[in-house]
Amino acid sequence: MWERYRRLMSLAGLILLFAGCVSVGEEFRIPTAEMIKNGVTTRAELLQLFGAPTQVGIEDGNQTWTWVYVRAGGFSRTLSKELHVKFTERGIVKSYSYTSSLPEEVERSSR
Repeated sequence: MWERYRRLMSLAGLILLFAGCVSVGEEFRIPTAEMIKNGVTTRAELLQLFGAPTQVGIEDGNQTWTWVYVRAGGFSRTLSKELHVKFTERGIVKSYSYTSSLPEEVERSSR
């Protein structure tokens, strides 16, 4: 009886551990200065490079698109990356920003 209880509790613990691992958004490529150029790159080009944005909005009267990817584990810290793009009224990139807390990207950028 005790052995059966221990097995059941171990199985329940494993289920909870794996159930705690989630991701939000689609993984997307790391943007580079060659990919996105202010005043040049279009919405259509960004769709080809990164797929559909996770969020759309308006900032200072300009349309914005945002790609977000979040990876959270049961016992590990939450990791994320975000690409935020602001467009002109003609659909050309006006400005953009990219942030990431993924260790492989932080390490590469810190060198």
